[in-house]
Amino acid sequence: MRSYYVYILASKRNGTLYTGITNNLPRRLYVHKSKSLAGFTKKYNVHILVYYERHDSPETAITREKQIKKWNRQWKINLIEKENPNWNDLSEDS
Repeated sequence: MRSYYVYILASKRNGTLYTGITNNLPRRLYVHKSKSLAGFTKKYNVHILVYYERHDSPETAITREKQIKKWNRQWKINLIEKENPNWNDLSEDS
């Protein structure tokens, strides 16, 4: 069975945030960290994985990503700090 991930990247603690979705989290993080694609995360140096959640279907992951993207900034910060109060780079643990 395939897994789908909704994730939040940050430029630093309380910095610029980016919410995304992928079916291969390590590969997607490599793209962000290597800055190999032009775009928002490269322009604003957003590459620290501060939150992620796994889903079993693409539909639930897409729905969740859209939900989080509509949230105001403080709700996203609260979500991050509930699971990762120190804003550690979770990609270093995987």
